[in-house]
Amino acid sequence: MSDRMIRLMKMVIIIQANPGISVQELADKCETSERTIYRDLRTLDLVVPITNDGYGTGYRFIGNFAMYPLNFTEEEEMVFSILPSMLDKSKLSPLFDSVYDKVMATHVKEKQKRREAMENFTNLIQMGIPAYKADDDSPNYLLPVMEAIIAEKTLRAVYHTQSRNTVTEREIDPYCLVPREQRFYLIGYCHRKQDILMFRMSRFHRVEITTKNFDKGDFDIHHYMKHTWSVHRGESLITFKVKFQPDVARYIKEEEMFVRPKMTDLPDGSLLFEATVNHEQGFLNWLAQYGPSAEILEPLSIRKQFIERLQRWMEMYN
Repeated sequence: MSDRMIRLMKMVIIIQANPGISVQELADKCETSERTIYRDLRTLDLVVPITNDGYGTGYRFIGNFAMYPLNFTEEEEMVFSILPSMLDKSKLSPLFDSVYDKVMATHVKEKQKRREAMENFTNLIQMGIPAYKADDDSPNYLLPVMEAIIAEKTLRAVYHTQSRNTVTEREIDPYCLVPREQRFYLIGYCHRKQDILMFRMSRFHRVEITTKNFDKGDFDIHHYMKHTWSVHRGESLITFKVKFQPDVARYIKEEEMFVRPKMTDLPDGSLLFEATVNHEQGFLNWLAQYGPSAEILEPLSIRKQFIERLQRWMEMYN
């Protein structure tokens, strides 16, 4: 293989490992003149998707051009990236730089592809926009939140608390995302409140990933949401018994929930539904959508409250 061919292959590896590298840096690494590098770049441009975004920006590849992928963890990447500064190069093989650039080239490209895949995934997930916001006033923070969850990185965020109508800056350790009532909620540890809280995604005004790592310990989403029907979590438990009519019974069985109800088929095709929750309002709001096809049997106090609510509705519409 000719010296020029070896140099061209080496340039491909170096550019992939160092996107935005300058001609001078390429010349130093390839031990040749800048004039030769410019000539080689013109040759590479015929077969490789190489680009320069303007004066002083250096060279990089576009599209899906890549070497074979690696799968470094973040810790492995950090250790490997500082490796040259920790070694005495005078005692290393002359091939060290070449090998190092090959490894870094594959990792940089694979990292870029993983981010692009996650961006494509988050673009498939469409979230609604609050009625009071304009379309261009609703940034989608799903991508940085998902990245922080996977990398176990603390978020720095600005959040609007609707109940108090206040905006605060917080640091949040993101644990997981859950869909509730056609919205996404982030469950995570709030450093400001020193507690695990649930945050509605559309109420974030700003989200940034920090360099701080966190450990969620023995947190378990199913244990955390065990008796939580919707979004709000209460302190005391209340058990409901509800009779669903045959026209909705089969749909109730398809409901996806963290609460594990007891369901009993009745002879007439109706369904006896028993569930223990820690906040009654979320359950009652869900129940209301089934109208007269759902009858609260217990507790009697809630049954009476529901009757009073229906009477107020009747008075309003009459």
